[in-house]
Amino acid sequence: MVIIQPIPKWLAFIHTTAEVILEQHRHHLPRWFASVLPAMTELAQAAGLDLVFSQRSKRLLSDLFHQRQQILKMTCTENPVDYSQQKIPSLLWYLESLPPTYHVDEQNIMKHLSGDGSILQSPSATASAYLRTGSSKCLEYLEFLVQKCPNGVPAEYPLDEEFIKLCLVDHVQRLGLAEHFEEEIEDILKLVYKNLRKQDLEPANRRLVAAKLYKDALAFRLLRMQGHDVKPSCFCWFLQHADTLEYIEQNCEQLTSVLYNVYRATDVMFRREYELEEARAFSRKLLEKSISFSCKDDDLVIFPGLHKLIKHELTLPWITRLDQLDQRMWIEENKISPLWIGKASFYRLFHLQHEKMVQLANENYKLRQSVYAKELEQLKRWSKESGLREIGFGREKTAYCYFAVAASSCLPRDSVVRLIVAKIAILITVADDFYDVEGSTRELKILTKAIQRWNGENLTGHSKIIFDALCDLVMDIARKYNHQREGSKFLKGIRDIWQETFGAWMVERTWSDTGYRASLDEYLDIGMISIGAHTIILPACCFLSQDYPIEKLKPDNYGKITKLFMSAARLLNDTQSYQKEQIDGKMNMVLLHLDENPNAKIDGSVAYVKGILEEKTKEFLEIVLMDDGPEEMPKSCKHFHLSCMKVFHMFFNSTNLFDSEEELLNDIKKAIYIPPDLDSQMSDLYIPPPPEKEEILQISARWDVNTTQHFLHGIGKESAV
Repeated sequence: MVIIQPIPKWLAFIHTTAEVILEQHRHHLPRWFASVLPAMTELAQAAGLDLVFSQRSKRLLSDLFHQRQQILKMTCTENPVDYSQQKIPSLLWYLESLPPTYHVDEQNIMKHLSGDGSILQSPSATASAYLRTGSSKCLEYLEFLVQKCPNGVPAEYPLDEEFIKLCLVDHVQRLGLAEHFEEEIEDILKLVYKNLRKQDLEPANRRLVAAKLYKDALAFRLLRMQGHDVKPSCFCWFLQHADTLEYIEQNCEQLTSVLYNVYRATDVMFRREYELEEARAFSRKLLEKSISFSCKDDDLVIFPGLHKLIKHELTLPWITRLDQLDQRMWIEENKISPLWIGKASFYRLFHLQHEKMVQLANENYKLRQSVYAKELEQLKRWSKESGLREIGFGREKTAYCYFAVAASSCLPRDSVVRLIVAKIAILITVADDFYDVEGSTRELKILTKAIQRWNGENLTGHSKIIFDALCDLVMDIARKYNHQREGSKFLKGIRDIWQETFGAWMVERTWSDTGYRASLDEYLDIGMISIGAHTIILPACCFLSQDYPIEKLKPDNYGKITKLFMSAARLLNDTQSYQKEQIDGKMNMVLLHLDENPNAKIDGSVAYVKGILEEKTKEFLEIVLMDDGPEEMPKSCKHFHLSCMKVFHMFFNSTNLFDSEEELLNDIKKAIYIPPDLDSQMSDLYIPPPPEKEEILQISARWDVNTTQHFLHGIGKESAV
């Protein structure tokens, strides 16, 4: 049976879009496109169809034919058939696009048929195999497929529905929309986790290795971030196969999206996960190599700005990046359809009304910005009215402190928490500077005793401003907490924390005045308190969850997560402030290690401290991300600990950004004032409109999204995002 109806549509597509496609993407067209379009043109001409191209299009097509020839030569060189290991040569993936003069032995085709009669689950390649061999197995596959998909055959069959779901979850989360789809995301990931142990490890051929590794690495990251107990072996299987490693190394330029996901999966590394360390080093090496190439030819998954995203990932580790800015970048990079998987056609988010999804993300981002801008103005008024802003010394960090808490988590409903955390951080900054620089020893002793008594009578000057601001802030926090339940224990707990913090500042000042040299352990015991990280986070946890035990506000009862956060915050600060503190005559973990090891050099001492920090960060992540971990803490409080940990990593990753005057101003503007840029030009391959027949999937009570049958066919509505 000959189907005539689609031919005019195909001709219209070729005539109207060929030049646009070739002009915009001629330097980085994927292999499948550079192979398929020339083949389609040859078939049309052989069938007598009238193709009319401009002179410009003819030149571009000529270049494309040349590119196809280069691909054929390169593929033969890079991927010879290895019959001993039953590896399918890459050329079979492009079987339908090979020129008539290119001979493919029928026995080779038959040898590499899959169990279902297909060539690499590709209907088009299988159709070509049938025409070349007359195989009944190929015909059975094709006939079944036509009956199964009467409205259009997909690029690959069977569809990996789980892969689609994972990509959608990742996309929704990176757009900053996860809070609107929590139940749907949880349902999908539970199903993926349930099926995880049923899956085989390495697939039978190289083409499927890439797809499986991409999926497995993505699943590992999403599941671990969601709290599921997943082991590195679920995607690190590729490290155990020398031929797979060799294949990835030889084809890294075509597997950048795979390597990108492998690298991202290693962000959530726990202690003693040596496989992840190896996977991270391997993927980083090849990503650095692949982005040095001018060609952006990824054969598996294509989404916009991939090389930009890779450079961003390699330059700024995930633990140092704030969610708000990451989501902004993803929104701006995804003004066009963000996901292509396959060959001449592909799964893509067009069918989920991608424009509406990005628009929703953009509006969501701007809504948060409007909230943040108002809160920052409110915070500035408080800082001025309390006297802290005009105190006349130290660092004025109102905007920095608010930016850090607002951009680290995307929870507009938690205005009270953000303002509490920002106010505490501002007060800590001013008081710490008073103890470090401005205050005399006598003034500081008097202020410290007043804090211990919680009585500021007879205080004057800067000491009175600090005490009054602290007292008013603590009482205001306690009143807000009283609206939820009895807060007498809460008030005492908050006072205890502040008394401990001021006491630690006084100890450090005494050490500095007397020249006392503490041991490393002694210094860290005090330093993890004086950094003030727990002073910031513990009151907020009580507001985030009513299940957070008040007893954890007591200094002797801090949880393991909190202690790891406190010590990591101190170590982060010390790795970037040791030069200044050496001049000021202050103690620092790096300098103390150098003193205790006379033969060491400063770089070695920095590396020593960073090594401790790395292990503490891994242990911290393990406790935060494991739902059934050793410490019971509400999930919202765990995640807030993680957000605050990322803030400290952001401030002290490669320099001391907190003490900088202007280095964060651009990020502050992007997070709070300037909306995402959706108007800047970003070229896109033309995508024809979706089929007319549509169904409506209920995404959540908040949003309906159109989708077509042959995108989510067979995926349960109860778990579709």
